[in-house]
Amino acid sequence: MQQYTVCKGDTLDRIAASRGLSRVHIINANPWVGEQPYLVPGQIIFLPSSPRRRYVIQRGDSPEKVADAFHVMEASLLEMNPGLSRSYFPEGRVLVLPHAGKKRTVYPAGEYGYRHLCHDIAKLTQLYPRITAGTIGESVLGKPIPYVKIGEGPRKIHVNASIHANEWITTPCIMYFIEEYAHACKLGKRWNGYDPCQWFAQNTLWVVPMVNPDGVELVQEGVFPNNPYYEQLTEWNGGRSDYRHWKANINGVDLGDQFPAHWEEEVQRRGKHSPGPRDYAGTSPLSEPEAEALAAFTVKTTPDAAISLHSQGQEIYWNYRNYEPKESREWARRLGQVSGYRPVKLEGSDAGYKDWFIQEFRKPGFTVEIGLGKNPLPLEDFDDLALETGLVVAELLSI
Repeated sequence: MQQYTVCKGDTLDRIAASRGLSRVHIINANPWVGEQPYLVPGQIIFLPSSPRRRYVIQRGDSPEKVADAFHVMEASLLEMNPGLSRSYFPEGRVLVLPHAGKKRTVYPAGEYGYRHLCHDIAKLTQLYPRITAGTIGESVLGKPIPYVKIGEGPRKIHVNASIHANEWITTPCIMYFIEEYAHACKLGKRWNGYDPCQWFAQNTLWVVPMVNPDGVELVQEGVFPNNPYYEQLTEWNGGRSDYRHWKANINGVDLGDQFPAHWEEEVQRRGKHSPGPRDYAGTSPLSEPEAEALAAFTVKTTPDAAISLHSQGQEIYWNYRNYEPKESREWARRLGQVSGYRPVKLEGSDAGYKDWFIQEFRKPGFTVEIGLGKNPLPLEDFDDLALETGLVVAELLSI
């Protein structure tokens, strides 16, 4: 059993993933941490030895077949089992299996946060010169808000994610798609029946993968008494120390209600007049730096269509007060057909990014609610969510 001192940014899932453990392994060794919403920096926990998977070689097996079955590298498998080789792989021998390796750069090892995003953007721009990146502005706490660009075509598509803090899983989903797109394009291969090289020639895809980095960090890591925002946030959160339900930015303003599209009517409908976890629209449209930066970036890049990724519901909202162009309904049908999501004509909602985009540009705009369940959606759903997200964006790039 090993002692470990918790550092800032650590969570149960992140520690477990980095050591080949599960969340349950750590809780079993430290029963008290299962009762805490967050680990506290400086806290000492005990880490059990990482359990090794084992496998008995079956008739007809080869190192290649076993490696493929368990998603590990053949070289790692043979290195962990000295004396075995492609020519000597006897039936009945017990193998020790290495931990499964990642096939791509983008894959959440525990909660996918702002630091993971910045790391992955730096790595992807290094691996794939067709991807470029920059920033659109800063959050309340001064975090640069990154954008990613891929493609050189005249048709411009915008996608944003993590406007709502507890919907952070939308960020790795769109980042995973960007890597899949770039990888397929580099190899000249198709992706789920689509031609990414055609996307690249015909479209420019602009992505803002984490609009609300301060809120995401709050949801994932909590806040402690040494933080200057602690008392204020605790009050806004009703005295609770668990922020996993938090949608707003660090100022307690819901960025999903910050856009100048009948904003006053949304304020009246919501009836929220002070900061909190959700639904407070702020003192005025675009009062928050994150919303202001996103709106300015959209105006600067003038997209021909836009998607705002949220969770959850498996629905696609495509209209706004009859401002939407006539093709919006059919496009929503196509996005729904490839993803299995339900196109919905939404009424009685204002001040969202999609609402403002449709009103401002009179072009197709969509809010896509990925997945089903309770936010934050579980990481166990990531593979399905990433594929569904990718299919929605892929179809829009192909229209």
